[in-house]
Amino acid sequence: MRFIRQTVSSAAVLCVVFAATTTAAMAQTWPTKITRVVVPLSPGSGADVAGRLITDQVGRQVGKSFVVENRPGAGNTIGMAVVAKAEPDGYTVLANSSTHTVTTAIHETLQFNTTADLTPIIPFGSLPLIVVVNPSKGYKTLADLIAYAKANPGKVNYASAGAGNQSHLSAEMFRIGAGFEAVHIPMKGSPEAVQEVLSNRADFYVCPTNGAISLIKDGQLQGLAITGTARLPVLPDVPTFEEAGFKKPVFGSWTGLFVPSATPAAIKQKMYVEFEKALAVPELRKKLDDLGMAPMPLTQQQFEKLVKEEIDTYTTIATASGIRIK
Repeated sequence: MRFIRQTVSSAAVLCVVFAATTTAAMAQTWPTKITRVVVPLSPGSGADVAGRLITDQVGRQVGKSFVVENRPGAGNTIGMAVVAKAEPDGYTVLANSSTHTVTTAIHETLQFNTTADLTPIIPFGSLPLIVVVNPSKGYKTLADLIAYAKANPGKVNYASAGAGNQSHLSAEMFRIGAGFEAVHIPMKGSPEAVQEVLSNRADFYVCPTNGAISLIKDGQLQGLAITGTARLPVLPDVPTFEEAGFKKPVFGSWTGLFVPSATPAAIKQKMYVEFEKALAVPELRKKLDDLGMAPMPLTQQQFEKLVKEEIDTYTTIATASGIRIK
């Protein structure tokens, strides 16, 4: 019996050693094949554009391809579920916006547990949001839009990149803070929401800057106010919300990388190192700056803490405003 117990014990130790050795080997060799990058938003969205630029650079560094797959819909939950349920081997990852935290806060039921099933790895950068309107509306300032909305209850609407999207909650924060009524028009993604404003079917859209910069410069859109504490160098004439006289909070956005939580720690660490290296490449940094995306130099632990804190904050806001999705 003692021999049997010793044999079983030795086998268990060998299994543990083998598993640890295999995990370490996986981390050393990752990636050995194509990595699937799921973006739960439409092509052209902030997370999509940033995700493509950054994973392209990482792919050149490691000598393997990263292929972006857009899976938009249901407030980002379709794409998030794909990654949450994927094999945790480092070859299916999620490039998401801060709608990642909004989704958790406002959906009553999900097919996955955001904090338990998905681990934040690294933020790509912060992306301010900007209130855009069609120039034909004749609004010169944010105050003009607010005054018109108050004087015409029920006649103003706004587009978003989808029910439960960051742009939806930010628009609600703006609307409620300013004290006016507006009808929500949820779209499939940011490009579609921009088109609603361009075609005059929507009165305004709280848009990620990457989807608005060129259109504002071309005069097709007008920017009334931007989130954050400072104006963007690429849009020097667009004031911050505070400069526009709006003192209440309207949160901006960010984009970042997530993986299934069961992904081995060594692979997570290697991912962080490679993406951090990519984000420091001057050519890539210039492209992200041109999108209005500011650096977010956070460790993996700091990013994880930020995500959890935002979920708590947005849960409070969603409860107070009555925004819940079943």
